[in-house]
Amino acid sequence: MKKILALSAVIAAFSFSLQAQVKKPVARKKPLPAKTGGMAASIVRGKVVYTSVCLPCHMADGGGVMNLNPPLIKTEYVLGDKTRLVNILLKGFNERIEIEEQQYSNPMPAVAHLSDTEIADVLTYVRNNFGNKAPAVSPLEVKTIRAAK
Repeated sequence: MKKILALSAVIAAFSFSLQAQVKKPVARKKPLPAKTGGMAASIVRGKVVYTSVCLPCHMADGGGVMNLNPPLIKTEYVLGDKTRLVNILLKGFNERIEIEEQQYSNPMPAVAHLSDTEIADVLTYVRNNFGNKAPAVSPLEVKTIRAAK
């Protein structure tokens, strides 16, 4: 069990190191659909962003990595205040938190290099997957929060 936890820590640290070095959006084979189309289209685009940026730490099922990267499933961080959630992506997150009696402490680097639409889409995807149900995040909301930095 200790070896598994140690390996998880090494993988998470390596993933964090790689993400910290990324300065531009990941190149895509096909362009994302147009910025219109409502919440359903935003969720489709958000899944693309999640897969390329968030999945290494938060896993395909949104369950995170025990004691390192928190789950995205029905948590106050995901379903609560949009401004706080957007700021986590824009500024990163480096606090020890407790979710369902589990401690998580792996720092999350900022992904402010993502566009307002990409951030809105990925947050809308996360807020409406993994058993979550919450209002969409709009690019205008992200732009306003980013400007208030």
